[in-house]
Amino acid sequence: MLNVIAFVSGAVLMGLEIVGSRILAPTFGNSIFVWGGLISVFLAALSAGYYAGGRLADRRPDAFLLRPILLIAGGSILLLPMLYPAVNDALFAYDLGPRLGPLLASSLLFPVPAAALGAVPPYLVRLRVEDVSRAGRAAGTVYALSTVGSIAGTLLTAFALIPSVGLRAILFGMGGVLIALGMVAWVVGRGSEEGR
Repeated sequence: MLNVIAFVSGAVLMGLEIVGSRILAPTFGNSIFVWGGLISVFLAALSAGYYAGGRLADRRPDAFLLRPILLIAGGSILLLPMLYPAVNDALFAYDLGPRLGPLLASSLLFPVPAAALGAVPPYLVRLRVEDVSRAGRAAGTVYALSTVGSIAGTLLTAFALIPSVGLRAILFGMGGVLIALGMVAWVVGRGSEEGR
């Protein structure tokens, strides 16, 4: 189960970043400033998520807390279709310019799901570590699976989903997958033995 969570959370993370560019483009364009703001916000949120997830995992190395993290990530993505039109329109009305507008929009829309998804890998690493002498292997496995998931999420979103499915459907799908994964993890219980 832990391997599936690593792969899926990585896929959703990069898929969300690709979708983020499409969320911002109608209002702010598709300039280097849009991409720069979007990538910066995702990286800042990931850093916060990595740090918080690592601290939380050390305090309570229990799979129980992984489930609400997934539910928060999924729930916040499900809210995006209702939030982004109003946020984009409000910021565009203030005419903040081509740099500040997309940066603020990204800062308002994406930190919660990106930080929650960032909290997942360090938590998974902590759950996989049974012996300090194997901590490197555990970390390598989690980050490899997450990165492979990110590649898959990027390609699937950019080459298949965006050209054929609307943004709202993609966001509902991403949020729904994370919530379903959180619920499955809840039902399975600790589930950490499977992924080790």
